[in-house]
Amino acid sequence: MSDPLQHECGLAFIRLRKPFSYYLKQYGTVLYGLNKLYLLMEKQHNRGQDGAGIAAIKLNTEPGYPFLYRIRSIETMAIADLFHQISEEITDLEKYQPDIKQHPGLMKGNIRFMGELLLGHLRYGTQGKNRVEYCHPFIKRNTIPALNLALAGNFNLVNTEELFGLLNIEPGDFQKQSDLAAMMEIVHHFLVKEEQQHPDCPDIVNVLRKSAALFDGGYHVGGLIGNGDGFILRDPNGIRPSYYYISDEVIVGASERAAIRTTFNVGENEVKELMPGQALVVRANGSYQLEQIIEPRERRACSFERIYFSRGNDKKIYKERMALGHHLSNHVLQAINYDLKHTVFSFIPNTAEVAFYGLLKGMEDYLNKIKIQRILSWDHQFDEEKLSEMVNRRIRVEKIANKDVKMRTFITEDVSRKELVQHVYDITYGSIKKEEDSVVVIDDSIVRGTTLRESIIKMLSRLEPKKIIIVSSAPQIRYPDCYGIDMSKMNDFIAFHAALLLVKEQKMEALLRELYAKCKELERNNRLHTENLVRLLYKPFSAEDLSKKIAQLVTPPDVTIPVEVIYQTIENLHESCPTNTGDWYFTGNYPTPGGNRVVNKAFMNFMEGNHVRGY
Repeated sequence: MSDPLQHECGLAFIRLRKPFSYYLKQYGTVLYGLNKLYLLMEKQHNRGQDGAGIAAIKLNTEPGYPFLYRIRSIETMAIADLFHQISEEITDLEKYQPDIKQHPGLMKGNIRFMGELLLGHLRYGTQGKNRVEYCHPFIKRNTIPALNLALAGNFNLVNTEELFGLLNIEPGDFQKQSDLAAMMEIVHHFLVKEEQQHPDCPDIVNVLRKSAALFDGGYHVGGLIGNGDGFILRDPNGIRPSYYYISDEVIVGASERAAIRTTFNVGENEVKELMPGQALVVRANGSYQLEQIIEPRERRACSFERIYFSRGNDKKIYKERMALGHHLSNHVLQAINYDLKHTVFSFIPNTAEVAFYGLLKGMEDYLNKIKIQRILSWDHQFDEEKLSEMVNRRIRVEKIANKDVKMRTFITEDVSRKELVQHVYDITYGSIKKEEDSVVVIDDSIVRGTTLRESIIKMLSRLEPKKIIIVSSAPQIRYPDCYGIDMSKMNDFIAFHAALLLVKEQKMEALLRELYAKCKELERNNRLHTENLVRLLYKPFSAEDLSKKIAQLVTPPDVTIPVEVIYQTIENLHESCPTNTGDWYFTGNYPTPGGNRVVNKAFMNFMEGNHVRGY
C-alpha cells in the first residue's frame, strides 16, 4: 500500500494440554510452547509493528506464588526484544545449572513465562499514543485467582463512552484512548459478579455472554483467567478474522489461518474459523468447548483483510487477490486502447504483487486470443519467422518502482518533508520508451493519495511515458472505518476531496450545509446512529466522475503527462472475495449502528474544522 495505514493487530493464543516433561520427551525441549508462540507472532508480524506483548498463566502454583506474568515492548523489533529478555532469564540460570533445560519443574518454577497458557499480541495503534502502556495484553490483578484477567485483541469499539457510563466510571486520559481499557472494565465487572455468585466454579461463558451483549464494534479477543481458564471471542458480524487449531497437545488461536498452519505444520482443513459470535473456551483441566456467546448477525468480514492486511501465503487469500487483479483487465485494456505493444506493466511494492499477477493473467489471456485470431486470419500464408514473431509476443513487465528502506526523519518542516517523501520510491531507468510507451502500475488501494502525488507519479513522470495509469485493486475509499483500521477522518480520503471539488465546481455548496444541519439534528435527538447521511454527498456523482477528479488531485502541478486512475468495482470486489463482504469503507453500509454514528460525526468534525477521530 503506497499510503501507509495504521491497522489491525495480531493475536496469538496457546494452551498447552500436556505437562512440560511431555514436550521435552517428544520434541527435545521444554520451551515448546514459547517457541511456538514466537513463531505464531512472527508469522503475523505484518499485523503490528508498533509494539508487542506477552502474558502467561502458570497452572497449579503454590498459594502465595505468582502465576500471572506480562511483558511488553515498543522497541523497533518488539517481538525479538520480548523473547530476548526471556532468553536472558534462561541464560542466567544456566550459569548456575547448565542442564536446567532438562528439568521441566525447575524451568517452570524459575522462568516467568513458562506457563501453560500463553497470550501474545502485535500492536498497530489505531488510537492512543505509541507508549508501552498501550500495548496489549492488559491485566487486572486480584488476590483471588479467578479474578485475575489478561486481555488482548484485534478490534475497535465505537461505544466506549457508553460502556464506562454503564459501570459509572469516569475514564481518565489513558482509558479514553484505549478501547481495551473499556472492554477490560466490562469483562472484569461481570467476572467479579460471576465469582460472587459461584465462588467454587465461576463460568467464563456467562461472563462473556453478559459482556459481549454490550459491545458495538468488530473484535477478536483472547483472554486468560487466573484460575486456568482461557478463551478467544469473535464479534457477531465476523468483522475481525479468527482461527483456531486443536490437537491432543495444544489449543491454538490466531488472527490468520496461514500463521497457524506454518507454525504447527498442519493442513488447511485442520485449522478452523471461529464463527461470528462464537467463543472457544478452554477450561483449567485442558478441556474445551465452542459456545455461541451472542447471536450471529449478517456476516460482514472485513474485505481489507483479503485486499491487503492478511499475509498472502494463505491459499484462499492468494486466489482472491489474483481475482482482484484479473477483474481489472478489461478496464485497463480500454484505457490503453488495447495497445499492449506500447504498454509496460508494473506494481507498487510490495503488497500489490499478487493482484499484479492477476492483472497480468488477464492481459495474457487477451494477448493469446489475439494471437489465435491473427494466425487463423493468415490462412496458412506465413513463414516460420512470421509465426515465431507472433507466438513469442509477451506482455511487457518491468519492476519500475523500487521501495527504499522506510525513511525516517526528525525534520518537521513541510517543504523538507515533501522533498523526502518524493524519494520513498525510486525508478528503474531505461525501462520504457519515452513518449511512446504507456505505464500501468497497480496498487492494492488508494486512501489519501499523498504518496501517489508526492512520490510515485513524480517518479514515473521522470521516465517520460506517453501516459500514466494507476490501478487500484480496491474500490474508492469514501468512508471512515471504526472497527480496527486507522481511517477515522473524512479529511483523510482523496475520494472525499474529489467529491468536495465536484460540489464546488457544480456550485452545490448548499448540499454540504444541508448535510451538516441534518447531522446536527440527528445528534440533538440522539439518533446519529440511525443512518449514514454522508452517502448523500456522493450520490450526485458517478464512480467515473470521482475517478477523473482523483486523477487530477494526484497529478502534481508540474507533471504534464496524462494520468488516469482506475478503481475496482464493488461488484467485482464481492465476486473476488465472496466470504468477506464487509465493504463499509467503500459503500458506507456499516454492520453496526455505531458505524453510522462515526461517519456522521466525522463529517461534522470536518465541517467544524476539528481534526479528531470520529469515535
